[in-house]
Amino acid sequence: MFNDRVRAAQPTDPVHTVRLILKPIRAEDVDELVLLHSDPIVARWTGPWSRPSIETWTTDMAERWNVDGVGKWLAHDRSSGSLVGRGGFTRIDLDGEAVLELGWAVRDALTGRGYATEIGQAALDWAAAFFPQLPVVSFTEVHNLASRAVMHRLGLRERKRTRRIPETIFTMAPLPMREGVA
Repeated sequence: MFNDRVRAAQPTDPVHTVRLILKPIRAEDVDELVLLHSDPIVARWTGPWSRPSIETWTTDMAERWNVDGVGKWLAHDRSSGSLVGRGGFTRIDLDGEAVLELGWAVRDALTGRGYATEIGQAALDWAAAFFPQLPVVSFTEVHNLASRAVMHRLGLRERKRTRRIPETIFTMAPLPMREGVA
């Protein structure tokens, strides 16, 4: 257990929140990710996706858990077991510095219920326990107001705008440095 909200003894253990179980993405999760990324709103912000691109991404994400010790989770409802979404981190190099990039995607039918914030807060708690030395950042398109609101609720504040892909401007919001982190 790493705090009162979420529980996990090891970085790759499932993370339990009040409503969710977050499990590291594995190669066999392709079908659920195809379902998630076929939702029109999810596809709008994270796509375009095809089954082959999801298979490649899923294999890469499972490998990231092995190599980096960090990655994305699938989020399932604790009571029904149904897919809620995905979220967590990707370890990236940002201007020569290793950082954890926080992201999330929630099924269209479940948006507006606080799931993205719950996934994000669990991820921040997890990072504080297992990777306290790494800064956390999050990116979203400047016109993605829902994700910007989640970022704000999580304590992430816009620092600058950047182009991550040529035609889209993103906002980059770092989490203020945690106490005791150099």
